[in-house]
Amino acid sequence: MTLTLSAAEKVLADNFAPWVLDLGLTVEAVASADGHEAVLRLPWSDRLAREGGGLSGQALMAAADTATVIAVAAARGGFVPMTTVQQSISFQRAVVGSDVLVRARLTKTGKRMAFADITMTAEGTQETAAHATAVYALLG
Repeated sequence: MTLTLSAAEKVLADNFAPWVLDLGLTVEAVASADGHEAVLRLPWSDRLAREGGGLSGQALMAAADTATVIAVAAARGGFVPMTTVQQSISFQRAVVGSDVLVRARLTKTGKRMAFADITMTAEGTQETAAHATAVYALLG
């Protein structure tokens, strides 16, 4: 079963804490053929900037986590309960005054675990701003 863009937006709206929704994330794309993935947009906001004007690492980590949940939903055809087991991120360049595209691609999914590779780029560039890997336990 393919997860539509509107269904992915509903997963986002219905399954995340209010503070995550306050980030303003939107689902740009979902794919379930050959490599389950999701692309979310994290809109620029001065509220998410740290001292010096760069987008905060906490916002990027939350966006990476959220995008991965949507990618797992794309793989499963809908939301399933899960929990983050591990997330590691490398910040490679500051994002200032630009939306961030967050691409989460599942590298392996099983009955109980999912592994993801997440790349974050400032809109309009191909240069990686941050790269993360994550592991999730699937509970349902």
